[in-house]
Amino acid sequence: MKSRQPQRRSRESGAFAVEFATVAVIFFVFLFGVIEVARAMYMFNTLQEVTRRAASGAATIDYRTAAAKDRVRQDAIFRDSAGTLVLGDPVTDQHIRIDYLALVRGSTGSMITPIPAALMPTCPARNRVTCMTNPNSPSCIRFVRARICDPGDASVCNPVRYRTLVSLVDLPMNLPVATTIVSADTLGFSPGMTPCP
Repeated sequence: MKSRQPQRRSRESGAFAVEFATVAVIFFVFLFGVIEVARAMYMFNTLQEVTRRAASGAATIDYRTAAAKDRVRQDAIFRDSAGTLVLGDPVTDQHIRIDYLALVRGSTGSMITPIPAALMPTCPARNRVTCMTNPNSPSCIRFVRARICDPGDASVCNPVRYRTLVSLVDLPMNLPVATTIVSADTLGFSPGMTPCP
């Protein structure tokens, strides 16, 4: 009878270990799933704020200055330098695309169309003169748009693939493009600035 007691305890402890392992796996999968869903919701909300900050900042800077646009992108992702959005991997400042738009009917039928680089005004003062002369000129910057795009292809705005924190849980989805369009503000113009050629 004494020999059966340790054998029963050994079986019970083995069964407990198997049950604990099963419950622990289910618990951690559920826990990481909840964390990833909460992070995905954070990303959806934060990316809209990122594009709002980028569009507002880009509407007030000199659109010709690459360094100023880089600072706007970095500020939009709540950083002082190039890098990744906090808890927002894989989104970096390079994922923020800033476009300057004219109020002209485009080939797709849209009334607000991106201004090609060849038609961009040569300086903020020239843009102001162009817009006062003809507000519907294809060279008049009337709006600024910021979007979250995959930087791999500059010709289109492909959505960014969501990346989970832990590879144990995979959420097969794309992040929103999170477009924000604002009216052009100063675009770097200051009173007394002379129009460039």
